[in-house]
Amino acid sequence: MPKIKILLAEDEPALGQIVKESLETRDFEVHLYTDGIQALNAYKNEPPAILILDVMMPKMDGFTLAKEIRTLDETVPIIFLTAKSQTADVVEGFSIGGNDYLKKPFSIEELIVRINNLLNRSLLQKNTESLTIGAYTFDFPKQVLRFRESVQNLTHREAHLLFHLYKNKNQVLDRSLILKKLWGDDDFFSGRSMDVFITKLRKKLKDDPTISIINVRGYGYKLIC
Repeated sequence: MPKIKILLAEDEPALGQIVKESLETRDFEVHLYTDGIQALNAYKNEPPAILILDVMMPKMDGFTLAKEIRTLDETVPIIFLTAKSQTADVVEGFSIGGNDYLKKPFSIEELIVRINNLLNRSLLQKNTESLTIGAYTFDFPKQVLRFRESVQNLTHREAHLLFHLYKNKNQVLDRSLILKKLWGDDDFFSGRSMDVFITKLRKKLKDDPTISIINVRGYGYKLIC
């Protein structure tokens, strides 16, 4: 599976290297640049999945860089890193198209959480079209499942579980991974809760006999369609 590519622009060499190496231990592919011009050229050559931009940089500051990138791509997630704490600076960062703002000093764990949240949000935005599951139409963003004239509203967790099953259709969806992703834990009680949601989804999909969600004992679930 290809690694998620991050463009990191940070003019403090020590901090930049620490962030780069920390993210790489989490299996990200990180490209580090020390000024805005370098970062912009790198973006044009090979756009990343997400950008982490220091605000105060030589040659081109982070805000100006973000403005340039937004003329090329309106949706790529951007996180600003800055020592600035004035409300006006935060407002400016968001107004020019930033998605998140992290003040120095920050923890790597917090940065990783913010990266993952933005990547997940970006993934959902890219999957706005209705998905076809057998004879059903699944509108994931609206959490709606349609079968002919029938419409069923899904809960947030039902929709996300069905989405992940669909993205891995005809393959085993790892039980532990999806529990940690949607429930935050893979303990016994979370597992029992997921089993209940699987049962609910089976009932909602019962009108098309070509669809089934099977339990692969010891591994997880598989959506067959």
